[in-house]
Amino acid sequence: MTEQPDPSAPRDDATGAQPLVPQPPVAQPPGTPDADTQTIAYSPPPEPHPDWMRSAWLDPAVQPDGTPATAPTEPVSATPPVARRGAPDGIGRILAAAALSAVLASGGTVALLESTGALNRPAGSGSVAQLPGQTSHPVAVDDSSAVVTAAATVSPAVVQITATGTATDAFGGQIPERGVGSGVIYDQAGWILTNRHVVQTADGAIASQLTVELKDGRDFTGTVYGVDTLTDLAIVKVDGTGLPAAPIGKSADIKVGQLAIAIGSPLGTYTSTVTTGIISATGRSIDISATSHLTNLIQTDAAINPGNSGGPLLDASGQVIGINTAVERDSTGIGFAIPIDIARPIMEQALAGEQLARPYVGIRYIQIDLKVKKDKNLSVDHGALIEPTTDTTGATLPAIAPGSPAEKAGLKAGDIVLAIEGTTVDSEHPLDALLTSYAPGQAVNLTILRDGKQLDVSVTLGTRPENL
Repeated sequence: MTEQPDPSAPRDDATGAQPLVPQPPVAQPPGTPDADTQTIAYSPPPEPHPDWMRSAWLDPAVQPDGTPATAPTEPVSATPPVARRGAPDGIGRILAAAALSAVLASGGTVALLESTGALNRPAGSGSVAQLPGQTSHPVAVDDSSAVVTAAATVSPAVVQITATGTATDAFGGQIPERGVGSGVIYDQAGWILTNRHVVQTADGAIASQLTVELKDGRDFTGTVYGVDTLTDLAIVKVDGTGLPAAPIGKSADIKVGQLAIAIGSPLGTYTSTVTTGIISATGRSIDISATSHLTNLIQTDAAINPGNSGGPLLDASGQVIGINTAVERDSTGIGFAIPIDIARPIMEQALAGEQLARPYVGIRYIQIDLKVKKDKNLSVDHGALIEPTTDTTGATLPAIAPGSPAEKAGLKAGDIVLAIEGTTVDSEHPLDALLTSYAPGQAVNLTILRDGKQLDVSVTLGTRPENL
């Protein structure tokens, strides 16, 4: 900011020199104006700035000690003004007129602002003027607030599961095993959803002892109610009532890019750890062993570590949308969760006291997309193409399992399943995910494409074997 001259400090308007020290009167030569005539520069007292233009460095309202502050300019002295030498009388009148005009102009500005109400607005309101045609919208809750609320709501329902058992080594010996994972209570009567591998030993046997610990420090002995034959899930039961239960959401509603919150016990040590990220992708497939393949997974970059397995993945509202199950080795920020919609049927079966069971058709297929359509010269860009596949060892697996419901219904290799009960099979609605909505023994109608013609085939679903 350019410093302005002090209006109360006289200066020579012609030369810009500093004020002179008063000197005794000097006799004027003949012909000059009367020596008693003095040109006086008039400057009115400076007025304090109004509140709307006050600033801490120009016109502070209050000093640090609480006393009213003075204007930054020097107050007008009561001593007589100092005479200015050599300034014609006309210059003095011009200066006086200019100063008076400035005062009147500033007064007019203040009057205008007062008339518009600008000076009457409360200071520090923090509000922003709404532009013409702009619609006011409520402010969305930020991510940090959502995480805090979700953690407070769901963490009491997240448990640490310690599994103890024995595994068989390469020589047939028994090796004691102890593993730690996570789980989430989904019903107050002590029903817990977790991963199958959390409650199994290395050779696939059910752990002989389970200890379930809540966030509040209570311990329970758990029992495995059942394991899922479709994916890496299990149901554990503890004897308790009125336990904290997590709200269950819908994974079908999630969108890539939305907030994701993971809660669990990483490394079996840091219980009730909360990490955040986003939903990175949906519909992922991974191989977790030579014979185990998981499909339709949610991918997230929320930190998932050993010990997080079985813990919940939440959305911004704090509802469970998935069960954390695996991470990609030699990677950072690539974790996977089983969608809660896939888990829901077995959760309901457990509550009803039924055996955990999954529907079974008995076909092997590949999901059709634009690339598959082009590579295989197909006439459609969606559906499930029934054909032989290979496992991770390279062995060929038949398209139609012998003795399966598919074989009994007359399905063949090369058929394309276009829909189940009228719901189109596509990348957003894969065949195996759609089948989870039905129960073993139920008859469903499949719309298939065979040799360019659409056919409706009724298939009575079987029960999925445990060894698949």
